Amino acid sequence: MAKGTRVLQPYLHDLVSCVAAPTVVLSGADGQIRPVGVHGMLTHDLRVLSALRVTLDGEEPVAIGHALRGGGTAVFTTVIRHLGDPGPDPTVRLIRERVARADGLTERLTLINDSRDTIRTTLAVDVDVDFAPIGVIKQRGGAGQQETTGLASALTADSDGDPRAGSDTDAPVQFDGEDAGVTVTAHPAARIRRFAAGKFAGGETSGTPEPAESGQRGPAQVAWDIELPSRQRWTAEIDVHCQYTKPTVVSPPSQPVDIAATLTLHAADDDLVRFVEQSLADLSALVLADPEQPEDRFFAAGVPWYLTLFGRDSLWAARMTLPLGTELAAGTLRTLARRQGRRLDRETLEAPGRIMHEIRGVSSHSSLPPVYYGTIDATALWVQLLHDAWRWGMPEAEVAALLPNLRAALEWLTGPADSDGDGFLEYIDLTGRGLANQGWKDSGDSIQWPDGRIATPPIALCEAQAYAHQAAVSAAALLQHFGESGADELLEWAAEMRRRFRERFWVSDERGRFPAIALDRDKQPVPVVSSNLGHLLGTGLLDADEAAQVAARLASPDMDCGYGLRTFSSRYTGYNPIGYHVGSVWPHDTAIAVSGLASEGHGTVAAALATGVVRAAASFGYRLPELYAGNEDQILPYPAACRPQAWSSAAAVEMLRVALGLTVDVPGSRLSVRPDPAFAAWFPLRVHLRIAGHPVEITVDTAGKATVNTSGPFVI
Repeated sequence: MAKGTRVLQPYLHDLVSCVAAPTVVLSGADGQIRPVGVHGMLTHDLRVLSALRVTLDGEEPVAIGHALRGGGTAVFTTVIRHLGDPGPDPTVRLIRERVARADGLTERLTLINDSRDTIRTTLAVDVDVDFAPIGVIKQRGGAGQQETTGLASALTADSDGDPRAGSDTDAPVQFDGEDAGVTVTAHPAARIRRFAAGKFAGGETSGTPEPAESGQRGPAQVAWDIELPSRQRWTAEIDVHCQYTKPTVVSPPSQPVDIAATLTLHAADDDLVRFVEQSLADLSALVLADPEQPEDRFFAAGVPWYLTLFGRDSLWAARMTLPLGTELAAGTLRTLARRQGRRLDRETLEAPGRIMHEIRGVSSHSSLPPVYYGTIDATALWVQLLHDAWRWGMPEAEVAALLPNLRAALEWLTGPADSDGDGFLEYIDLTGRGLANQGWKDSGDSIQWPDGRIATPPIALCEAQAYAHQAAVSAAALLQHFGESGADELLEWAAEMRRRFRERFWVSDERGRFPAIALDRDKQPVPVVSSNLGHLLGTGLLDADEAAQVAARLASPDMDCGYGLRTFSSRYTGYNPIGYHVGSVWPHDTAIAVSGLASEGHGTVAAALATGVVRAAASFGYRLPELYAGNEDQILPYPAACRPQAWSSAAAVEMLRVALGLTVDVPGSRLSVRPDPAFAAWFPLRVHLRIAGHPVEITVDTAGKATVNTSGPFVI
């Protein structure tokens, strides 16, 4: 890339996404999939369908509305203005119902004639493919489609496809790429008007296709000539089936996971109910499985950039959704344990015991290695999820089977994670090709000084120390319970971490004391207030007075924008409300702070932040994106944000749990529900869920009094 070239990501905020992991279909609000930006059907980090465009007599219908149904279905309603009765009112409609599947999509087209007379029209669907890798789309898609199309042409030319040019035929059409193939089938029988990029895939043809010129490419056009009487409707179906030969993740082999059925909510706050329901539907659509053990399931991080296994994201999403059951947590733990580091590798940053950051398909064209370990926090989060899943009822035999992986993770956390021996976990990218920052705020400008200067690595993040502290304490509890040695040493290590953190991270400004976001290369604290502080709460790293000082900082207007928690205080030079990690609001980040605040006794601050997120959800059709901007009483999209994103959806479950004050200790047969009165605006409500296989009904009245009904063996 030429020096000074600006990288423009494709914008996503005005697209409609239908998800059935590992596949996502992205289109405009009119349902059209055009060869622009990131439109298309993507699977396994590869776009296998780049166009699905409907016209009638060569004219595009006009959109008047669309609606999501769950995570994978969308309905688009359009009108055809050149057909039907004369006058201003439209009398002919086209409805497109799109259903995403793990292996493709089905699109049902319904033409409705409400006019007084018969209409005659030709309905055509243009279909094209480009096999563009997700990395190329993300890097170049914002500047236009030409570059990605060029790369896709090269991929197709290298494939074993059989390009042909034919006249009309009702045969299915197949396109072959380097690692994927697409079959398009139309019902009822249609004609293929032109075809020059692929091969016939079976069925009877109406003529003998002639070979195309070498390298010729072009879309297929499926077309119907329609004569539709007054007050009648005509229906057809397009089916797109895709195949991928080198999967790193797969869809679950059995029936799709219906997460929505694991929790039902009735509440007076309609925004809360709709937010929870849409979030559960999106979580169901984001479930993937390990190809090595397909019964082990986990959440893909998000659509479209991260539709794969991510250590940190998948762990947080599983942890926040433990009230829905422990199966996904167990699958996440085992899938990551199989890929736990076993050797030292400078390029991938693999190290013995370390939990990976992400895994990609070979065709992704990512700048990172296909399996990358550059994360400072996933290892501690893996340990914490194992502990929490055990508390929520993960079978003890399954927990015990992971104890060797637990010990390996602890060896890394208490050893090599501290590369310079100062007692803190730190990171640095030695290759120049990895992530500059390896916490959850992994953008290059996320760790900066109040005047905007970028902190110099190695970086020791404040929350990485908190995660490690909590992991050590939690691991000690696990080791003690299972009769294993080493608990006392871990508790001593955690106590030393608390002492060191208090000595080195706490700083002051005109408002008082607070923990710095990080230590830089010179071990100097970077004294900015950020949402990272919220991740310290509830980990045991802070005492009660320190937690109160952090809570006061998070409650201030420079951090609470009214729609959630800003990632970076608006008081600093580098603040940008639409900056990825320097002023925007991330729902999962706010949910972590909400949980920590409530656990430390600061329910009023927690409720204010949670209520702001629910208010924001209504602005996004209750499908919260990865991040957004909240500024000056206005909510704005971050245009390139993933939507849906697993941990944004999981935030709904976590904030509901916090409002209920729900805690569970299945090994101790204890279940506690103590609704926080600060969440009174959400009451009354009734929740049905299952804990350790037992149905639980929780009812909270307007006064905040809870009633729990369960057949489980819990002391309440």
